[in-house]
Amino acid sequence: MTTADQIKSAASARADFIERIGMIAQSEGLPRIAGRVLAMLLYDGERVSFGHLAKALQVSRGSISSSVRMLESQQLIKRVAKAGDRQDYFQVVDNAFANMVEASAARARMAAADIEDSLNDIPASETGPRERVASYAAFYRAMDDGLKATAEALRRKD
Repeated sequence: MTTADQIKSAASARADFIERIGMIAQSEGLPRIAGRVLAMLLYDGERVSFGHLAKALQVSRGSISSSVRMLESQQLIKRVAKAGDRQDYFQVVDNAFANMVEASAARARMAAADIEDSLNDIPASETGPRERVASYAAFYRAMDDGLKATAEALRRKD
């Protein structure tokens, strides 16, 4: 394979990765562009300016702005500065994947608590519904436990 073919192959793999992560994010209820931003930052592994993100992903600055705010709020990326440059730059945070798992664990914990609140309102005489609702709460408690263990394992690797 020639150098030109290798460069073309690498560029194709990068573009494919960025699009796949965008689709995964979209399937999880997130904006596709947020997934693409995360994928580009992850793949490239360097600080990228706000303007470069918009240009490279061929999307509006507004889409980039909402995407980076969402990714920052989920502690997946962070805003960084470059000496002598007034632009905002972004990069993936350390422990991004552990942060992602911990956010999922928190959602599972909240779901379990909400279901348990409902369970408390079901009369004791309603044994069938109580058992089924309790099983549903137990599902979320087990998810929380498993996700917390996963996050701990990811943090130990870093």
